[in-house]
Amino acid sequence: MQQRILGQQGLVTSAIGYGSMGITMAYGPSDEQESIAAIRQAHDLGVTMFDTAELYGWGEGEKILGRAIKGFRDSVVITSKFGFTPESGFDSRPEHIREVVDHSLRYLDVDYIDLYYQHRVDPEVPIEEVAGTVKEFIDAGKITYFGLSEAGPNTIRRAHAVQPVSVLQSEHSLFTRDIEAVFPTLDELGIGFVPYSPLARGFLTGGVKPADQHDSTDARSYGAVLPWWEPGNFEKNYEIVQRLTAIADAKDATVAQLALAWLLAQGDHIVPIPGSRNPRRVAENVAAVDLELTAADLEAITAAIGDGPYGARNTEGVTWD
Repeated sequence: MQQRILGQQGLVTSAIGYGSMGITMAYGPSDEQESIAAIRQAHDLGVTMFDTAELYGWGEGEKILGRAIKGFRDSVVITSKFGFTPESGFDSRPEHIREVVDHSLRYLDVDYIDLYYQHRVDPEVPIEEVAGTVKEFIDAGKITYFGLSEAGPNTIRRAHAVQPVSVLQSEHSLFTRDIEAVFPTLDELGIGFVPYSPLARGFLTGGVKPADQHDSTDARSYGAVLPWWEPGNFEKNYEIVQRLTAIADAKDATVAQLALAWLLAQGDHIVPIPGSRNPRRVAENVAAVDLELTAADLEAITAAIGDGPYGARNTEGVTWD
């Protein structure tokens, strides 16, 4: 597995990581044992970054990941996040961060967390206070690296001045490219980038299907929060996937592998974290590391996207400062 360096503080990880959100939320029913098998398959194939969060099952996601990596914890990078409330609000007050860190360490059953993100910027708490609180845990050896998620240039700079930010995690894929406006700031400050939802929440896969074919607990079902699946948008976005699939077929690859290889080609400081509860899908995703894209391939991919995608990435309304 290729290795990449995220940030200037020394974080080294595999070129592709593993995102575990779908184990406990957003994508319908899951099987814990199959999910653990998927995590262990990822590790067997060389993946060393495993991503979770307090939000993912309010502790259940961290517990499952902790059980899955128990036998090889010291050889992997564990990342988790703080900052949400069960009521879908934000809470990055220092006292809450301290509480969540203790919970995460206990749920994961570890002595330290390699990378800890603020999951979303809290407009009620100065980012300097957030960075300073995380710095306390870094100094104490309970956290090794500090990250932000869905933060803009001004917030990143202010946090970085208090505690160096090693990684920004934000949504990025062939269907979500607005975060690229923040890349110059990351380059200037030497910050790594971890794209979440690198397969556009499953749209950039061979298994994409209409909203009415998803379980009612799946975020892609009717009445949910993902406009790409709305009638009218879905059909046009599906046509994009078919054009991308033709490009992938010509390279003896899958459309998911093409989408991940495209992300990897955007810079050596980028480590996408596709998530899957299926060991076979994990193997497919990891194989994208070996898919080389030429300049002509990249041009063809851009042409295939055209004016798409159709519909906003979600209804969350994330804004950056």
